[in-house]
Amino acid sequence: MTAEAPNTSILYKREGAYIPRIAAVHDLCGYGKCSLGVAIPVLSAAGVDVCPVPTGLFSSHTAFPGWYMHDTTDILDDYLAAWKGIDVQIDAVYSGFLGASEQVDIIRDIYSTYPHALRIVDPVMADHGKVYPTYTPELVAAMAELAQEADILTPNLTEAAIILNREWTGADISEDEARDIISALRERGAKNVVLKGIEHGDGLIHNYAWGDAAEFSETTNAKLPYMLHGTGDLFASALLAAVMTGRGLAEATAFAADLTADAMVISAKQPNFEARGVSFEPLLGKVAALL
Repeated sequence: MTAEAPNTSILYKREGAYIPRIAAVHDLCGYGKCSLGVAIPVLSAAGVDVCPVPTGLFSSHTAFPGWYMHDTTDILDDYLAAWKGIDVQIDAVYSGFLGASEQVDIIRDIYSTYPHALRIVDPVMADHGKVYPTYTPELVAAMAELAQEADILTPNLTEAAIILNREWTGADISEDEARDIISALRERGAKNVVLKGIEHGDGLIHNYAWGDAAEFSETTNAKLPYMLHGTGDLFASALLAAVMTGRGLAEATAFAADLTADAMVISAKQPNFEARGVSFEPLLGKVAALL
């Protein structure tokens, strides 16, 4: 791992014994670790109170055949109205996979209710040049709009291309191209951007972070010869865990990249690991050590 630039400021100041509270707006997946199944344990290990807002219920992740999805859009207004009735206070809003374009308006309502909460948008909608099968054109467009409102935006290259209405040209881009993509995302409104999963043909995975809270920085990890479902959720959750313990964006990005790489190594030792998803449980002590 390398981190080339120092932090310039922190995004969340952790004070005393206070336990921050995060609204985690993600789907819940029964089998195949991703979304809330990753966010809840990782953020909890960092001493954070995770308050789930389930955007959909899945029997398994969508790489398995015959998966079932239940869209929860119709219940969310009443769900969140009940929070208002008991004066729930939120320090950050962390959104990921969404089930319908209407859920973007629901997230905006959360933003309005908690105007001082940190906004983390992981625009989970595509990878390797392809949009996920449950995403309609309307939902893709709504997600691109939500990205403009992020304090921290964590796209992969496919998602960044979609948000910017650019052609996806593959994972091998130059550092100058990464700078240009991040700069364009910031011009659209995102305050800080972490661009994930870049390759330069050097056997490494590169992640770039840049924004109001940090100078341009890079992290690198060895590229492994396999892909796993849920690694993007683990990366974003680990990054946010570090941020909520007072780390700056560059340090948080390096922590997330290292934790994700370590989890991929552990995952490969599990039976049927490529279908099962990322195994991170033995690493939760590293998250707790952030405290």
